[in-house]
Amino acid sequence: MTRAVWFNCCAGVAGDMMLASLIDAGADRLAVMDAWGALGVDRFAATWERVQRCGVSSLWTNMAIDDDAHEQHHGDHEDDHKGDHENEHPHRPASDVIGLIEAANLPVPIGDNAVAVYRRLAEVEGAVHSINPDDVELHEVGALDSILDVVGVCAALHSLGIEHITYSPIAVGHGTVETAHGTLPNPVPAVSHLLAGAMASTTGIDTTMELSTPTGVALLTVLGEACGPMPSLTVTSTGFGAGTGDPEGRPNVVQAIVGEITAGSPGDGGRPCHLVEANVDDVTGEVLAHTIAALITAGAYDAWATPIVMKKGRPAHTVHALCDDSGFDPVRRVMIAETGTLGVRATTIERWPQQRLDATVEIEGHTIGVKLGAGRVKVEHDDARAAAQALGRPLRDVISLAEQLGRALAD
Repeated sequence: MTRAVWFNCCAGVAGDMMLASLIDAGADRLAVMDAWGALGVDRFAATWERVQRCGVSSLWTNMAIDDDAHEQHHGDHEDDHKGDHENEHPHRPASDVIGLIEAANLPVPIGDNAVAVYRRLAEVEGAVHSINPDDVELHEVGALDSILDVVGVCAALHSLGIEHITYSPIAVGHGTVETAHGTLPNPVPAVSHLLAGAMASTTGIDTTMELSTPTGVALLTVLGEACGPMPSLTVTSTGFGAGTGDPEGRPNVVQAIVGEITAGSPGDGGRPCHLVEANVDDVTGEVLAHTIAALITAGAYDAWATPIVMKKGRPAHTVHALCDDSGFDPVRRVMIAETGTLGVRATTIERWPQQRLDATVEIEGHTIGVKLGAGRVKVEHDDARAAAQALGRPLRDVISLAEQLGRALAD
């Protein structure tokens, strides 16, 4: 059995709403508060209050930030936006936020996931403003309430034992919104970049409210595995996290549905995906290698090539890629464009991804990524190679040491 959650974002998503939905679904409030305490920050208080949103009973995250900190929490979602930015938000460098989380004594999954979210936010803000991610200064997403939302969501997921995260198409509004950068299109550029990077589906709603915030969308697209309909689950709990406003006609909530996936025979908890293939007999090895990399960048879970023999004894290859519904069109287009094939084929199959944790280890000042699975540690080859070259050590020694350090983390 593996634990999973599906977020229903039919009214949009924000970090405080995700956190409240998980608390409502049974996440440990004390675990969230312990994670906040590890950050070593103060001048805030948080409670969860039972409210109604269009008749739906839900929890609302009431976060109070001390005015002396020059940060005001106005609610991430569906506020009236009046005066939201009359007080100056701190311009925290992304590196400071990441450093704050890394310095906290957080369990590895909580800290690593929170850092991954902020690294992605820095990349997106860098792309939006055409600056290096290392030089990005975060405005709203660097405010204390947003940091608490990100760490809180990661802690809540950990307390529930969640291993797989999926989410529905994300609702967005239109028009413009007021931000620390001024008047921006709705959805704001950071949100649109996050959606494009994850190839996430959206649902347009006829409102000028900011339905989905960068914090909420980053949490979904970084930690989530796929965007689509609710997967097959044995549902164990459900929760509703409320936004600040209560508009007419729709419940302003994020719904979290928690359940169990049973790994077993086909049809018994397997996750559907597409196997996209093309036969090519006029492509060089260099082009095949580039195509495989491009397919993974386009959203494929995995991509590879196998040698075959075609008619008249011609040597050839079959290029394969695994992807979900949202990645099917981009993967298909990349396969056609990069190989020049005259056509592709696809079949729907099931897959059983095993639980793994992305972590990092350090060898003499060099950071190396590792994937921790059941009884296995997989070292990121490129990281190990760069460290070996810089240190003048054999690659096999660096990989062996990284594996040892990774096992220590897993224990």
